[in-house]
Amino acid sequence: MTVTLPTIAILGTGSMGGAILSGLLAPKVEVEGGIRVTNRSTAKAAPLASDRVTSLATETDPDANRTAVRGARIVLIGVKPAMVADLLREVADSLEPDAIVVSVAAGVTIETMEALVPAAVLRSMPNTPSVVGRGVTGLAAGTRSTDEQLQLVTTLFETVGSVLVIPESQINALSTISGSGPAYVFFLIEELTRTAIDLGFTPEQAATMVEGTFIGAARLLESSTSSPTELRIQVTSPKGTTERAIAELERADLKNVFDRTAAAALARAVELGA
Repeated sequence: MTVTLPTIAILGTGSMGGAILSGLLAPKVEVEGGIRVTNRSTAKAAPLASDRVTSLATETDPDANRTAVRGARIVLIGVKPAMVADLLREVADSLEPDAIVVSVAAGVTIETMEALVPAAVLRSMPNTPSVVGRGVTGLAAGTRSTDEQLQLVTTLFETVGSVLVIPESQINALSTISGSGPAYVFFLIEELTRTAIDLGFTPEQAATMVEGTFIGAARLLESSTSSPTELRIQVTSPKGTTERAIAELERADLKNVFDRTAAAALARAVELGA
């Protein structure tokens, strides 16, 4: 089924803005009026230009951001958190009356953004698997946004994965799980790979075993009707090797480790917001 979206501007097409752009360029997505993207340098902007994308660089066109938002219904703010306020001040007068401003920046509140632009504002928190269309995005409505606008932006983020519509009060907490979560998974892969190497396998063999196991387990979970607990039990034969290994993981109290992990990330998100 084809997804149809109105004209979109992405201001700051770094890793996350680029991931969203990839989703919008999928064959199943049609953007009426086209996509406009901006970057600071010509070197980054040039490769993004196509028959579907107008790519502008502020390096050569100081008016690039304002040009991009004129006529755009959805304006995605993809710059770093510290740059959001100045960017919104820059484009505020160029936004269309029905524009929807959506930020992917951590820590920048809806209240802060609504004070800077006259448009409807939504706050989002996508994660990096959006690059391969398997992202999870938290999306919070602003005080001026309508249900129709929320649904429109939900449809946009569904081009790169799943969407959870939540209150803004939960955005920071979501960022500690799905936002930072891919890094936790990659860290576990790194550590298990080191263990495999210590057991005598080459780095290439270790990578095949560990990465294949994580990817395979994730796909098994995705295709199964069983819960993670049920799938774990299926692998854990009574009095077998896996049962002995799981006992060590339980002894490590991973729940407490992840509680502290999330708390540390949440504290940092609050600091960024301040």
